Amino acid sequence: MKKNTEDFLVSLYTTMYKIRNFEEQAIKLYRQGHIRGYFHPYLGEEAIATGVCAAMDGKDYITSTHRGHGHCLAWGADLKIMFAELLGKENGYCKGLGGSMHIADYTKNNLGANGIVGSGVPIAVGAALGISIRKEKQMVSTFVSDGGSNIGSFLEGLNLAAAWKLPVLFVIENNQYAVSTRIEDSTAETELYKRGIGFGLESVRLDGNDVLEVHKIAKSFIERCKNGEGPFLMECVTFRKSGHHVNDPGLYLPKEKVDYYKLHDPLLIGKKHLIELAGLSEIDIVEIEKVAMAEIKAAIDFAIKSPEMSEENFLKFVEEY
Repeated sequence: MKKNTEDFLVSLYTTMYKIRNFEEQAIKLYRQGHIRGYFHPYLGEEAIATGVCAAMDGKDYITSTHRGHGHCLAWGADLKIMFAELLGKENGYCKGLGGSMHIADYTKNNLGANGIVGSGVPIAVGAALGISIRKEKQMVSTFVSDGGSNIGSFLEGLNLAAAWKLPVLFVIENNQYAVSTRIEDSTAETELYKRGIGFGLESVRLDGNDVLEVHKIAKSFIERCKNGEGPFLMECVTFRKSGHHVNDPGLYLPKEKVDYYKLHDPLLIGKKHLIELAGLSEIDIVEIEKVAMAEIKAAIDFAIKSPEMSEENFLKFVEEY
């Protein structure tokens, strides 16, 4: 195994592990009263953001969703600033005013998460239009849920991107439930990649829990986007590990599916890749996890000790914007 390949697999696993534990620690902070408002965990879907973002470069763009912490972290967001934003602290990405569902970082081409389902799509298409007009070799990946794929702006975005051959990668994170509604109850055609085909996009359906499969397909589509062959669509089939939000116990989730996805977990698959493809041992992996967890704990400590925005700064901010 070449060293660069081993490093790449370690990087993928580390990112997924950080996302998983960011979410789990954030849930604890929510229970302790440190996080206000709603909180929608990305638990169980880590391989999608990780695989797609690892196939992009820093000149590209992303748009996210209300379940967007994983996208931000996979895109390289700072754990300290992420936790600070969730805790409503002034040194968060949006000065603590955006919270869980609205994290953005324009300096790093993260055009933002959004509490409105599916609304990241028209933003992505607009950014891709700008890239096309400027004739730049960049692209945009936009993440959308299975529920979001039923929204009109998603279908309009597909149509416009296809008609103008824009450099967009549409990534449907099909976790099979829109809040508590089964996908079978919200659409007659449950294979959502076919929507892209209907608009003339090359589209595929894949295992969204296997980070290497996600990365391989994303990398191909992203390179082709930059060569003027876009847009493309990936339907990544996954399953969230909990209810829709932190206070939803998810009692409607079928036990057989829950049990299946416990064994088909992105981190278990990532660990298997490390052992079988990179030759790492269980002890090696534990060391990787220890380092990542130490970084998460330091970030939490930073966020808890950080100040909230003063009334004076808040009023000044409102006046300026």
